[in-house]
Amino acid sequence: MKKSAFSKFGLQDEILKAIELLNYKQPTNVQSVLIEAMMEKNDVVIQSQTGSGKTAAYAIPVIQMLDWEENKPQALVLAPTRELAMQIKEDVFNIGRFKRVKVALLIGKTPYSVQVSELKQKTHVVVGTPGRILEHIEDGTLDLSGIRFLIIDEADEMLKLGFIPTMDQILKSVPKKRQTVLASATIPPAIDKMIKSYSRDPQMIRIEDENKVSDRIEQYKMDVVATDKLRSLKEVITMENPDSCIIFANQKATVDDICWELTDLHYPVYKLHGGLEQVDRTAVINDFKRGAFRYLVATDVAARGLDIDGVSLIINYDPPLESEMYVHRIGRTGRFDKLGKAITFVNRNQGKYINNIENFIEQSLLVYEQPTTAMLNAAKPEFAYKKATLIPVKAKKGSALNAGIMQLQIRAGKQAKIRAVDIVGSLCGLSGMSAQDIGVIQIGELFTDVEILNHKGAQVLDQLQTNPIKGKLRKVIKVQSK
Repeated sequence: MKKSAFSKFGLQDEILKAIELLNYKQPTNVQSVLIEAMMEKNDVVIQSQTGSGKTAAYAIPVIQMLDWEENKPQALVLAPTRELAMQIKEDVFNIGRFKRVKVALLIGKTPYSVQVSELKQKTHVVVGTPGRILEHIEDGTLDLSGIRFLIIDEADEMLKLGFIPTMDQILKSVPKKRQTVLASATIPPAIDKMIKSYSRDPQMIRIEDENKVSDRIEQYKMDVVATDKLRSLKEVITMENPDSCIIFANQKATVDDICWELTDLHYPVYKLHGGLEQVDRTAVINDFKRGAFRYLVATDVAARGLDIDGVSLIINYDPPLESEMYVHRIGRTGRFDKLGKAITFVNRNQGKYINNIENFIEQSLLVYEQPTTAMLNAAKPEFAYKKATLIPVKAKKGSALNAGIMQLQIRAGKQAKIRAVDIVGSLCGLSGMSAQDIGVIQIGELFTDVEILNHKGAQVLDQLQTNPIKGKLRKVIKVQSK
């Protein structure tokens, strides 16, 4: 394996391999500073902008320092929203893939019993929202006595959502001897108090990233008539003709109206807001990530935690009521070193919101001129062609990690008293196999799923047709990738 720019941190080969396959070329500023600070065992408070690579910055050192043999959770990551928690879980799992790190996701609106079952097995990292985490603590299903790393992500959003009392209760169950990382875009007095309560002499880091939002995102404001905003939206979409676009509105009803209007016109569009069931929200996010549709109409539930490659345009159909949310919204485009564009609609009664935004970001938004009829007519043929063209499906983030990995399902589980050690012992007894070729093992009541690494899945599947597991031949099949 060629020498990685991340090698300077002394990372294990399994982590470097995952980083390379995830296409992390150079550490971002926040990654360089935070990885080093955490490896030195410091508590850290970090301020950084959206899209700076913060999740990987704390995930990498946590995974590096985990003890794989320990069965109890060693790291707890708290996130303010379910979407952000899901994104963090995916990132931690991907980075820890070859170290076989088990990550449990504990969020609301998802089956509690499934989470309880997962927590009974070896778990290295727990990621979740405060309400569901506290529920598991109070029910005795989550043991935090082994926690060595506590990550509080987007602490300022925790404050806004009223989670501070819940977090105070959670912290009573976390060992005092731990390493704490608190990430927050701003440090208001309540967050400063949280820092003093939760951290021990933390290293304070503020990242003024060289790759600023203002440098990578063109930002415009456009005067619109309140009663004619849908027409303005369709005109902007026609002119910009984006490959991928998020349209933000402040109310669920507005999102519904926009989505119905665009659907009627056969735009490839779906909606996302808090009124949808969690399973539907997750499906919409995953489909948008892979490019199944071009336009996502959403409330601010999509403003945080969505790391989607290739979003070229953000349209603020409504200007956000809070200036900080503007930065989070437009941060869904222009990710890392890519360029993006954001257009914010404003009617004559909303000037104060734009003024607040401009003061907050310390720059004036450019004026987006109303397109003329001639401009629209010239743009329509290309727009119509793209609207009728199938979107190339994007590879799932981390898909390169799956190369050489086959998931097998063994038709035996807890009811057959199958344990992880039984699976490992049987697999290591096969020709050409070692523990390094075995990935994550998930034992259910009736079935056991196990990942076989290093392109050895086919030979293992073949050998298990005639080799017993825990004294018996078991039916073993290949699990088809989703």
